[in-house]
Amino acid sequence: MLIFAVTALEKLKNQPPEIWLKVGIAVLAVLVVVLVVRRILQMNKVIAGVLIFVVGAVVFFSWVYNRNEPKFLTPIVQLVAPFFPSAGAYATKQQRTP
Repeated sequence: MLIFAVTALEKLKNQPPEIWLKVGIAVLAVLVVVLVVRRILQMNKVIAGVLIFVVGAVVFFSWVYNRNEPKFLTPIVQLVAPFFPSAGAYATKQQRTP
């Protein structure tokens, strides 16, 4: 039975090239984020805090508007979404007759 066992290395070799491209892009993205965060932490702490807050707010409100948030944040976004406009609300409003 040990002859038929598939090792982890053999499973990795059988993966399509698209998977390796996505893994490579993810590793590169993490590296870029680490380098940018290190650069930001060398700045004035107030400026760094404001910059991180603004970028986080833009990303969060984009998620709320387009409803394309990560799955684990869906409960939080569902609580906040009724208070802000969404992409589907405009289309629904335009379909109603005046």
